[in-house]
Amino acid sequence: MENVRTQRKVVRGVVVSRSGDKSIKVELDYKVKHPMYGKYISRCTRFGVHDETNQAGIGDMVEITECRPISKTKSWRLTKIITKAKAAAD
Repeated sequence: MENVRTQRKVVRGVVVSRSGDKSIKVELDYKVKHPMYGKYISRCTRFGVHDETNQAGIGDMVEITECRPISKTKSWRLTKIITKAKAAAD
């Protein structure tokens, strides 16, 4: 029996915090329909992400990939930076 690796989850979100050395927080915003009233409600999820080279800054749009647990709160790693924040460029 071969070890078949499953496809890992890939998510795009915005960096909201630089929580320490090689660590960032990425927020994913989405909308959920209310079961009774039908109105859409904004929700968000925050991921603890491992940033090996400390290259992402607050406000950057990034792509992250699920990985093995690196610490108590980090189970994602930075794959690439899609767009840099405008404040960081100035």
